[in-house]
Amino acid sequence: MSFSTLETRLLTPRAAHPLLAWVIPAVLAVIGGALRFYRLGFPPNLVFDETYYVKDAYSLTRFGHERDWPEDPNRAFEAGNPEIILDSPSYVVHPPLGKWLLGSGIEIFGADSTFGWRFGAAAIGALSIFLIARIATRLFSSVWLGAIAGLLLTVDGEHFVHSRTGLLDIFLMFFILLAFGFLLLDREWARRRLADRMAGGITAQMRGWLMPAAFGPSLGLRPWRIAAGISLGCATGVKWSGLYALAVFGLLTVLWDVNARRRAGIRRPWLAALGKDAVPAFVSMVPVALVVYVICWLGWILTPGGWDRQWAAENSGWWDFLPDWLVGLAHYHYTAYSFHVGLDSEHPYMSNPWGWIVQWRPTSFYYESYAAGEAGCAVEKCSSAITSVGNPVIWGLAPVVLVILVGAWALRRDWRAGAIVAGLLATWVPWFFYQERTIFTFYTIVMVPFVVLGLAYCLGLLWGRTRGDRSWPGTEMLARRLTVGLVVALAVAAFAWFWPVYTGEVIPYEHWHRRMWNPTWV
Repeated sequence: MSFSTLETRLLTPRAAHPLLAWVIPAVLAVIGGALRFYRLGFPPNLVFDETYYVKDAYSLTRFGHERDWPEDPNRAFEAGNPEIILDSPSYVVHPPLGKWLLGSGIEIFGADSTFGWRFGAAAIGALSIFLIARIATRLFSSVWLGAIAGLLLTVDGEHFVHSRTGLLDIFLMFFILLAFGFLLLDREWARRRLADRMAGGITAQMRGWLMPAAFGPSLGLRPWRIAAGISLGCATGVKWSGLYALAVFGLLTVLWDVNARRRAGIRRPWLAALGKDAVPAFVSMVPVALVVYVICWLGWILTPGGWDRQWAAENSGWWDFLPDWLVGLAHYHYTAYSFHVGLDSEHPYMSNPWGWIVQWRPTSFYYESYAAGEAGCAVEKCSSAITSVGNPVIWGLAPVVLVILVGAWALRRDWRAGAIVAGLLATWVPWFFYQERTIFTFYTIVMVPFVVLGLAYCLGLLWGRTRGDRSWPGTEMLARRLTVGLVVALAVAAFAWFWPVYTGEVIPYEHWHRRMWNPTWV
């Protein structure tokens, strides 16, 4: 079967049900949110890297910058005594936006509320379910593929665990996904604007005016692309890896413009896009993202006690004509970059990016062992674990999905497949250049939306066309659709099976071990 045949099998939305394109994502977000908020306060202590980010979030909301803590502060902090924080500044290596968002829950529910520590992550997790369902609906022109994408994200283990843990990466994922959605809207907007202006140019030609047919018209201000720049600035304000998405998505939107001008009949689409689209794309994304990124540091800028805040005042040089805060911020970033590139300490859960696509070495966020009679354990030995492992059905199919996506883009130039591949390129491929560093599989939370979109794309190809065909499907068509239903059902069933090791339920040790399907998971 040719790819051209497969491409036509993606579903299209029915005009009679436009409301479903909003109602279904909203319902999925409510369901996903309920699952994520359920027992959100467990465990009642800091887990994994919460020990850094939750306490930093508290410090930011109180003082505008991160402060040091005394030795072994977790017990006191968990008991609701954050006043032990010191006056000295703390040296941190991640930008502040994600911690500000975690701090919002702490401000609402209090520093002694484990629910509050994780509230911001859970809220963003639920919102991202709505977002991906809407994005998939627009990307595939299908309400039902949008629903499948939203459901798959709801039941993915990486996304679920990150939505229930006070870490930064769920916010990074959200802003990158949001930028991707804005660029899809910009693509549609730009094509409409180009068509309108080309039509206006043809009319002008008929009236004897000059029309630059070799290059075509300029498209003017593009608000959705500016929105993407703002989102990518926010992503970088959570973690610097947002810069990869800024670079890849910037190139992607220019390539889309080249294709749009070619399809519009412009004789020199590459020169036209470089001359009329590339520079505006750069200006509307990179400087905008930079400004937003600096704004994320506003707490550090406006308070005098942050790390390196007084560096410029204490060190004279050619930079004396610059604002002290700008020089201090630049020096801070230099030292943070040096830290990142030199991070190579051993960790039992460090992993190589080659294995990320199949979740070869997932990260254990929490593990406690109990004897009979402890914590409700009714057998000789019990376990309570939170393991950040992706849904085995979704990630088990991920390598196949990747091959189909690359084939559909390379052989048939299906822009939807190319867009998803670009998302994976931005969120996965850069880590191959840091294989000697201490990196973890839980970084794949940023890949999750694009793995889900890729699987939804492939399920759409498998499902087949429905528009204009109301007859009972034949045997082949029925088998394909049953297969789609089976994949989705298995993903939901796998999520239910792994629920105890996503949520830290106390279960017999044997039951925990049965869920460690791969020896590398232990």
